[in-house]
Amino acid sequence: MRPVKPFRPDWSERPPKKGTFRAIFKYGDPNTFKHPGDQWVTMLKDEFGMTDEDFKSRRGEGREKVALDRPGRLSADQINAFADIVGRENITTDDYQRARYAYGKTVEEMMELGQGIIADVADLVVHPRHKDDVRRIIRYCSGEKIPVYVFSGGSSVNLGLRPVRGGITLVMTTHMNRFLELNETNQTARVQPGIFGPAYETALNQAPERFSATRRYTGGHFPQSFEFSTVGGWVVTLGSGQASTYYGDAADLVISQEYVTPAGHFKTHDYPAAATGPKVNDIMKGSEGTFGVLVEVTLKVFRYRPENRRYFSFMFPSWKAAVMASREIVQGEFGRPAVYRISDPEETDRGLKLYGIPSIVDLFLKKRGFNPMQRCLCLGTVEGDRDFTRLVKRRIRQIARRYRAFYLGGYGSRKWEKTRFTEPYMREDLHDFGITIDTLETSVTWDHLHALHRGVRMYIKRRPRTVCMTHASHFYPQGTNLYFIFIGRFDGVDDYRAFQAGVIDQIQKHGGSLSHHHGIGRMIAPWMTDYLGEEQMAVLRALKKHFDPDNIMNPGGQLGLDLNPARRGNQIRKST
Repeated sequence: MRPVKPFRPDWSERPPKKGTFRAIFKYGDPNTFKHPGDQWVTMLKDEFGMTDEDFKSRRGEGREKVALDRPGRLSADQINAFADIVGRENITTDDYQRARYAYGKTVEEMMELGQGIIADVADLVVHPRHKDDVRRIIRYCSGEKIPVYVFSGGSSVNLGLRPVRGGITLVMTTHMNRFLELNETNQTARVQPGIFGPAYETALNQAPERFSATRRYTGGHFPQSFEFSTVGGWVVTLGSGQASTYYGDAADLVISQEYVTPAGHFKTHDYPAAATGPKVNDIMKGSEGTFGVLVEVTLKVFRYRPENRRYFSFMFPSWKAAVMASREIVQGEFGRPAVYRISDPEETDRGLKLYGIPSIVDLFLKKRGFNPMQRCLCLGTVEGDRDFTRLVKRRIRQIARRYRAFYLGGYGSRKWEKTRFTEPYMREDLHDFGITIDTLETSVTWDHLHALHRGVRMYIKRRPRTVCMTHASHFYPQGTNLYFIFIGRFDGVDDYRAFQAGVIDQIQKHGGSLSHHHGIGRMIAPWMTDYLGEEQMAVLRALKKHFDPDNIMNPGGQLGLDLNPARRGNQIRKST
């Protein structure tokens, strides 16, 4: 008797047509798809009480052509002025282009676009060719009081790109995407902000061929959005890559920056250290386009030695054991792993099922005392010098053993590495059938980690039929991050916004930072004053006033700098 084939939804493999809403919100390459496997479908049906019929009709696909009912507000003379600066071929008032460069990749934006809703667009899209163009543009916009928004990779997940006051959007990836210099003596790279992750990393890996260098190099920065995010975006949002435990976050990699602001143009020094007062270089990191436009950046680079990479994975008996071992590893001062991740019990068990762990392996783990909804998976790699990688892996295994972890070899980490950039491709498949998957992340100190984990999970799980998977993936001697992945079905965008706001409330209430590596944007901005306090916000506003006295740079709530205090209560979408 032949086995019955499992039901498989008719996942879409139609690339979105140019000019459609879906072409804006689809993640990544328009011709690339990764569909949920059979185990995913089984889980979704069980979790949400869905049947095969629920997967036979789509909603909110956004296949319609974008058409705006709002003409631009710039005058013909103003448009001609921009054409004189960059060339007429580098400006457009096309409806689709105005919408495309106004949106990132938040769930909220996908929901809106799927219904054909366009919230905010610029009046004109401008593609500067070089930093002199940017200087002339900012000088002109300052004189004319025209708002300026900056768009690079477009992978923002915090509503950071919305031109809520019209004006112009500068697209940095079209022309300002060059690798400018490799300084092998100083081990630094100087690039333009619009260079995408793969182009940057490939140039470093091929340094002998491209720059006549003696060694190959790596940037060490690999966010999940690596293939579709830019170096400039990493810097201005304080991004973090999957190998940050060894290489550091984007803020740690920056040596110097060059900016164009309404107040003037400047470049910070590239000394390795200097005791010359508070560093403007640090002030500009994470500024999210509110002070000026990043036009060049110099970063640390590292020797590329993939032949020395070592993989490991463990199963810990409990979340407590996984956390304690991880703290000891990063505080051990023998060196750190590059990739290091621990999944909580729900993420571990769902992950094992979703990726098809053989029943015999599951039975073996149970017999060894690694019980479902208690056990926690750990994945990692070590990079660097050969002797270093041997030492660090050996010490990690010793510590893990003390916390009763079972060594699983390197297979799990190798498998994860092969698919680490493709997971976001599934979100449109789920969206088509009314299922929402999203994330929020936070930084937390070790002494608050368990309270934060319990408190946020309790809130999320209080909502009926909602999945919550959590992992930590960026580690420091003083703490780590928690990455909450939640899956549910929502009654439209307002229902989703209220739920998301409640999660942010719980993160702040239980001692987490508002963001660990995605930035603030406009989504989290209403919480900034409570988070930093009035005095620190006053400092940021003073800097804003200096760099941008007429508030033309990314105005409309970015970082909470120009929110109306009288309306803050209405702008914070708090849960009841």
